Amino acid sequence: MTSQAVPEPSAELLRLATAVRRAAIDLGQTTDQQRQQALAAMAAALQAHADRIAAANAADLEQAAAEGLAPALVARLKLDQAKLAGAIEGVRQVADLQDPLGSRQLHRELSERLVLERITVPLGVLGVIFEARPDAVIQIASLAIRSGNGAILKGGSEANRTNQAVMAALQEGLAHSVVSADALALLTTRQESLALLRLDGLVDLIIPRGSNELVRFIQDNTRIPVLGHADGVCHLYVDAEADCGQALRIAIDSKTQYPAACNAIETLLVHEAIAERFLKDAIPAFAGVGVELRGDQASMALGVTHPAAEADWGREYLDLILAVRVVPDLETALEHIRRHGSRHTEAIATANGTTAERFLRAVDSAGVYHNCSTRFADGFRYGFGAEVGISTQTLPPRGPVGLEGLVTYRYRLRGDGHLAADFATGERQFSHRDLPL
Repeated sequence: MTSQAVPEPSAELLRLATAVRRAAIDLGQTTDQQRQQALAAMAAALQAHADRIAAANAADLEQAAAEGLAPALVARLKLDQAKLAGAIEGVRQVADLQDPLGSRQLHRELSERLVLERITVPLGVLGVIFEARPDAVIQIASLAIRSGNGAILKGGSEANRTNQAVMAALQEGLAHSVVSADALALLTTRQESLALLRLDGLVDLIIPRGSNELVRFIQDNTRIPVLGHADGVCHLYVDAEADCGQALRIAIDSKTQYPAACNAIETLLVHEAIAERFLKDAIPAFAGVGVELRGDQASMALGVTHPAAEADWGREYLDLILAVRVVPDLETALEHIRRHGSRHTEAIATANGTTAERFLRAVDSAGVYHNCSTRFADGFRYGFGAEVGISTQTLPPRGPVGLEGLVTYRYRLRGDGHLAADFATGERQFSHRDLPL
């Protein structure tokens, strides 16, 4: 992508984006029940076309195997009947979530018969660029419609057949609701995804889900706000006062439950006071589940067989590989995370509440955990129903982005012929009295 200049949008892309924009305006005026019914129709259409979607995915997987696609990408590409059934259930769960629109966040009397409200409203149109995962089409589409937003999606070419089959079903479902099928659109070429970056005025937010290179390229080549994360370089720090058995179970789950996920740990930091005892059990345990450990000199002296290069400390493997470093204290672990982490998710294993609190306060990542797996960094597990992505930026939304991250707010002021001049002269006075929400 970085080798290409960003082209001007074609007439066809402008037509498509304008149609999504118009549909999104109408979508933003729908009721909670109408949007719930739209999601129910989308889920039903996905269910009706499950065989066609699975067949399209099988063809994509066959091509991926022939082209030697990396195992981590193949794992993300797979959308079999079981995974599709889970995604469909996810659509229904999003429909059941509380309506994010029309929520009054502020209700204030500025003066007699002059009343201010702040009300949640949709962002408008989302542009989402992602790699490999066709189930992301389902998640993003359901969250977009539920939050009153249109969406233009561009998935990786390796999933083209699956993405098109999924989008056809979603649009068919919308056609059986009051929501226009034009509220969702799928781009299929690299040129279109590049030109999408120039659609400021038609697209309100770009959400990239992919490599660090992809995210940085998008940030450097668009005037549209960008929300997202690049690499997921997550850490688990095993403190001197950790329960070794519990810490090992957390470490194995964080690495192996789904190693291709961005919330899997890539580096294990172990306090030197517990390193010998912990690694005595950890090394064979990781070997037993197929994980290759790459260690610093101290961990190799304790039995880790593969040396870690400097580049390993900031690498997102997305595979059964884990870097291991022995550290002298908590502060060294914190500095390692600051230097090499990606501000995604970090965890500490310790029985010391004071140490845990220091870690939770000091680590500047979207998720900071105590005595639990980093794999919990997920919109579904947070109760968001699904997520459009994970944001590692400091400004909100941060972490898994669900419905609340896809709305903004609008100030509404209702008066009765009020003039600013009357307040400037003192003829009228501000009361600034808060009213019930």
